[in-house]
Amino acid sequence: MKNTLSIRSYTRESRSHTHEWHQLVLPLKGVIHIEMPEYSGKVMPGECVFIHCEQIHHFRANADARFVVADMSDIPWVDDSVRWTVFSLSPPMISYLDFIERQLEHQVNPGLEQSMMNTFSLLLAEQEPQRQISARIRQVQEYITEYLSQNLTIDALAEVACLSPTQFKKVFREQTSTSPLKYITQVRMEKAKALLMHTDHPVQRVAELVGYGDLSSFSRRFSSYFGLSPKAFFKD
Repeated sequence: MKNTLSIRSYTRESRSHTHEWHQLVLPLKGVIHIEMPEYSGKVMPGECVFIHCEQIHHFRANADARFVVADMSDIPWVDDSVRWTVFSLSPPMISYLDFIERQLEHQVNPGLEQSMMNTFSLLLAEQEPQRQISARIRQVQEYITEYLSQNLTIDALAEVACLSPTQFKKVFREQTSTSPLKYITQVRMEKAKALLMHTDHPVQRVAELVGYGDLSSFSRRFSSYFGLSPKAFFKD
């Protein structure tokens, strides 16, 4: 079977089937309700449900909901012990899904579609699925990404999650296996690295874009994180 990407919609009437390949369903708009022996619930934009080959599943969705569906003969992190999983998607994958939708609706181009599948597989391989993250914490992650250049406080993030600061820190660590501040640092450093490598922004501007008003503080943090100063990295 060829590895393929497609855009699909479903109906409110529950349907069920199996297939001889692995399948990933990634909502673009609306949610899908899915039932399998080991999982029953909904999957929403920003998430993905993995359906193992030959796994019977029941599903339904509103007619106006839209999904990217990836039919794949092989997935890097799948073995026979994996029967299902629902996991949150990385920001690059979420953005890439928008491109997939627009391209597939625009034209038929087998060469480009194969390239899209290759890129999809690379993005997929970078995010080994973990436990499903709650909508509250996912909303906080999206907020951090959107407002990375601003001062991100625990109080502000807790408000986004509709939790007390103490509850927020506890829930965030339980679901991500790291603290909110360490997570923010990780996102900022990876963003800074990408900006230094792929843009012509000066180091000062990169520091500002990832939330550091003081260049020396940014340089110390970057050097500690990557073992190389921003300027040295930029030159390489």
